[in-house]
Amino acid sequence: MGPGRLSQSLLLRCRRAAAAAAAVVAARCRGGPSSARPLSAAAVRLRAPQRPPGRGEPPRAGGGGRWKEVAGAGGDEEDEEEEEEEEAELEELLGPSPLAVEPGAQRVAVVHPAVKWGPKKPPLTRAELQIAEAVALIDTLQNWTVLEKIIIPTKNPDKKFIFGKGNFQALTEKIKKLPHVTAVFLNVERISSLTKKELEDAWGVKVFDRYTVVLHIFRCNARTKEAKLQIALAEIPLLRSNLKNDVSWLDQQRGGSRYIMGSGETFMETQNRILKEKELKIRNALEKLRRKRSLLRTQRRKREFPIISVMGYTNCGKTTLIKALTGEAGLQPRDQLFATLDITAHAGYLPSHMAVIYVDTIGFLTDLPHNLVESFSATLEEVAYSDLIVHVRDITHPETILQKATVLSVLKNLNLPSHLLDSMVEVHNKVDLIERYKPTEENALAISALHGHGLEELKEEIEKKILTATGKKILTVNINLEGPQLSWLYKEATVQEVEVMPEDGTARVKVIISNSAFGRYRNLFPNSKIFMP
Repeated sequence: MGPGRLSQSLLLRCRRAAAAAAAVVAARCRGGPSSARPLSAAAVRLRAPQRPPGRGEPPRAGGGGRWKEVAGAGGDEEDEEEEEEEEAELEELLGPSPLAVEPGAQRVAVVHPAVKWGPKKPPLTRAELQIAEAVALIDTLQNWTVLEKIIIPTKNPDKKFIFGKGNFQALTEKIKKLPHVTAVFLNVERISSLTKKELEDAWGVKVFDRYTVVLHIFRCNARTKEAKLQIALAEIPLLRSNLKNDVSWLDQQRGGSRYIMGSGETFMETQNRILKEKELKIRNALEKLRRKRSLLRTQRRKREFPIISVMGYTNCGKTTLIKALTGEAGLQPRDQLFATLDITAHAGYLPSHMAVIYVDTIGFLTDLPHNLVESFSATLEEVAYSDLIVHVRDITHPETILQKATVLSVLKNLNLPSHLLDSMVEVHNKVDLIERYKPTEENALAISALHGHGLEELKEEIEKKILTATGKKILTVNINLEGPQLSWLYKEATVQEVEVMPEDGTARVKVIISNSAFGRYRNLFPNSKIFMP
């Protein structure tokens, strides 16, 4: 927040204080002994604007609206004020970011430092495939165009200028000769703000690293408050890094005292304190959202819906698969990286008619900066509460083995229960693009989410794993058609078959039922005959 600018939450408090003061003055102006009394719950009433039907209390007949106490001990009013303050504070946290890339078109040169040998050489990949993924990241952004792809060898990509002196000079000359170039995307995880500044001075254009580009893609694709808060949290380390370099530069320029007048704090200490306060507010806001999500999870658990998390490398076809499994027309998969940033839940049915929930998750990426993964851990924690994980792989991708290793590495770092990792279903997607494809990995299933190939086999495998994971039973019960058993079973279990025997007014019902529902059934209907398979 800049100097001289009030926060929205502070403005709200000021307005309320001013309104209360005005009410007191008005009461005193009317005179009388009662005007000197302290303001009570019944002292001031203001006419509230009429609310539309369906929100809060409906308006009274005659269109007169309703009276609302604005001062005193009204619990609803206090709750509303708290909500308004929270909303204003949230808007402030989600305001324009100082790290946001300027809007508009960018013409980009993609530069990849290729380590040819030594411990820094990445396994399971080649420089050509790495730069292809970097190009795909740029292509994800609207109005960003790749002008040139440049691979430059280096022994150590961690040193200040990434490249050796000769290669750096040759690269600088090449970039300066490129017509209309506006930015360079250096395909390394992260560069310091000092290195960034020196490279921009040398090349005369903006320089972005992998962290900045991925963060910008996230920012463009974020739709919910939670996703936006997680992005704001991921920006904090960058803001801290930039602050150190800015303070060093200011010290060199101005000299003299580094203290802010009369505060006893240096500029660096003040800015660090502001960043700490902002980080704490973001974490608190995320914690509130996490508690809400936990409540929804509990409600799902009460209804005993099995939960299946669909995970995989970015753009592997997770959303397309969920759309194919659920038939949900509203799902619109996009052929781009990080199209999904939020956890979304979608209802579907297995072959036995058992209702399940498929959870779509954020995709993974090789060399995804640690701070980004950490910031989205609140979202990824939902996976730990699943009954099953389906790992989707784009089997046509030249780096499919590396992508699998990346996903498994992130899943292991989430400290998931071992049974979830052991029971995971691996799915090889996009097999329609490979003639006569057969999985080499044991227990992997070959499918085409787009064309529906192999989906029935996948549903059967999911059902088998879900029955094991949830402890549900398949059994047959004998019921009296005149009693309430059948309607109870339809409500509390998954009814697969009903065989009616009209001669004696009974039916045999085959169901999938949880242990807890089965216990309730036996208590409610102790005389019902039960047949185990």
